[in-house]
Amino acid sequence: MDDLKQRLEAKLELLLRRGNAIEGHLRHEDGRNELDWADRASLTENDEVLEALEDSTRADVGAIRAALERLKEGTYDECMDCGETIPKRRLEALPFATQCVDCAA
Repeated sequence: MDDLKQRLEAKLELLLRRGNAIEGHLRHEDGRNELDWADRASLTENDEVLEALEDSTRADVGAIRAALERLKEGTYDECMDCGETIPKRRLEALPFATQCVDCAA
């Protein structure tokens, strides 16, 4: 479980950095005000994509934090639906899985 915990923590750190970069861009901290209007218009169109990425990043951060909390509580490998043990192979493939294979299907 230590290896999975390290993977979760590393992924969380990566996602937090990515989220900060996206937020900075969306707040126009990237110097876009210095660009001409055509470049600014193009960047503004990209904001929709960045907002979707930001939403996805927030969801993943929440899932990883919840997985780390379950690790701390000792319930990390318990299926949230049926209570059975989530196989280690599933957790290695999807470290923040909350369901066993049967319940996820």
